[in-house]
Amino acid sequence: MTPNDNDLKYFRPRRELVELLRSKGIRDESVLQAIERIPRHRFIDPALGPYAYEDRPLPIGSEQTISQPFTVAYMTQLLDLKPGMKVLEIGTGSGYQTAVLLEMGARVYSVERIKSLYEETKERLEALGYYPERLVYGDGYKGLPAFAPYDRIIVTAAAPYVPPALVEQLAPGGKMVIPVGKGTQDMWRIIKDESGNVMTEKYEKFAFVPLKPGKA
Repeated sequence: MTPNDNDLKYFRPRRELVELLRSKGIRDESVLQAIERIPRHRFIDPALGPYAYEDRPLPIGSEQTISQPFTVAYMTQLLDLKPGMKVLEIGTGSGYQTAVLLEMGARVYSVERIKSLYEETKERLEALGYYPERLVYGDGYKGLPAFAPYDRIIVTAAAPYVPPALVEQLAPGGKMVIPVGKGTQDMWRIIKDESGNVMTEKYEKFAFVPLKPGKA
């Protein structure tokens, strides 16, 4: 990815964002380094550029948002991601979370249910030099069984329950991070042990757009 003048203008705000995330408790340096490398302003409408490195969500159209940077960092830290791991992302959205995973060396398979977002984000990621293993227009509730199992699964929208298909597609020894509930959601981390037994851990509360079934 070749930086342009606009990218250089945002270099300092990006560094300041990373320090803010560190002060809020993000300790995984690989997560922080990935966020420091990614031009978040290139994932939003240029008119919103002045807000790109504030710690807040921003609209990306189709009633969707690019998540607050702290939320992205928090979820990614919970994944306990290692380079080379196979990751299923449910809800590609703007592609920012996808880029974070790729910067950390993951092999990413991502599903987006909104066709316009899928098309825009595919083009954006390619323009920025990010190439997931698969970027699919499909129903996130169904996951992506053709390429399962996955070492890690991250769901970037709130589900009223954990989709059984996603648990099934999680590899033994795998971890899934997903916000669960209506209104304000609990962040869950689901761990599948080597025998296939599933354990759930609950963390902080967040507010996400809902995970909807089907395609749009």
